[in-house]
Amino acid sequence: MSKPTKVRARGSQKPALPDSRSTVRSLAKGFRVLEVFTDARVEMTLSEVATETGLDPGTTYRLLTTLVELGYVRKLDDTRRFSLTLKVLNLGFNAIAHRDIRAVARPALRGLVGKLGEAASFAVLDGVNALYIERMRAGLVRFGVDIRIGTSIPAHISVIGQSILAFLPEPDLRKFIKASAGVEHSFLDKRSAEEILPVLEGIRARGHILADSTLTEGLRVLAVPVLGKDGPPIGAISIAVPMVCSFFQDFQAHALEQAQAAAREIAAAIETGGSVGFALNTQSTTQSTKKR
Repeated sequence: MSKPTKVRARGSQKPALPDSRSTVRSLAKGFRVLEVFTDARVEMTLSEVATETGLDPGTTYRLLTTLVELGYVRKLDDTRRFSLTLKVLNLGFNAIAHRDIRAVARPALRGLVGKLGEAASFAVLDGVNALYIERMRAGLVRFGVDIRIGTSIPAHISVIGQSILAFLPEPDLRKFIKASAGVEHSFLDKRSAEEILPVLEGIRARGHILADSTLTEGLRVLAVPVLGKDGPPIGAISIAVPMVCSFFQDFQAHALEQAQAAAREIAAAIETGGSVGFALNTQSTTQSTKKR
C-alpha cells in the first residue's frame, strides 16, 4: 500500500469497509467520502476524493452527487471541486459544537439576553444560507418565527445574514449573488441578493444593521458582524425584540454597544481558543481573500 498522504493524520490508513450481513457498505462508503475532507484540504475534485477513499470514480461520483442532493456536500460554482457544508454538524452537533463555537458564543449571548431581556443569536454563513449555531431566549416572549439551533435561512433576506454579507470581500459577495440566484424559499421577502446590495452598503458604512425582521411581523432586529483580525467575517450576532417593547432609537442606543462588545468577545475567544479555523473552513469560498 502506498504511503499515506499529508492530508491524513500521521500513521492513518484507509479504513477497511465493514464486511458483515448486518452492515450497509454503501453507507460506509458515504461516510468515507465525508471523512477525506480535512482542514488541510477543504476542497477536492472527484478524482482526488476517489484517490483518497480508494473507491472507483463511478462510485465516488454517485456518492458525491447523493451527498450534494442531501445537502452535506456542495459543488463549487464554475469548478469541478467539492467541499463540505455545515449540515454535517447535524450528525454530531452535541458532541462537536458544544465544545467549540457554541461554547464560545453562549456566554456572550447569555449576557445580552440577561441585560436586554429578549433573544440573542449567533449565525455563520453556510453556502447561501445563514445557519444559526447558538440562540438564547429569556423565555418570556413567543416570537412569530420558529428559529432554533440548526435553522438555516437564505442569508440575503435575513437581518443577521445581511450583517455577514456586508463584510464579505467583493469577489466572494459576487460569488454569493450568483449562487443564490433562483434559490426558492417560503418567506415573504422575495428580494434577490442583487437587490439588497444598497442595504449591504449601508450596513458596511454603519458597522451594524437595525431593522424590522424580514421573516416575521412585529420584531425589530439588531445585528452586528463578528469579525476576525484577518479574512472574512466569522459570523454575526443578533438581538431581537418585539416592537411593542422598544422604540427604534431607544433600542439602538441601549443595545448597540453591548452587541458590539459581545461580537468582539466572541471573535477574541474563537481566535485565542483555536476555533477560528473551524469557523472559517465552513466558508470555503472566502478563505483565500482579504477583507475589504
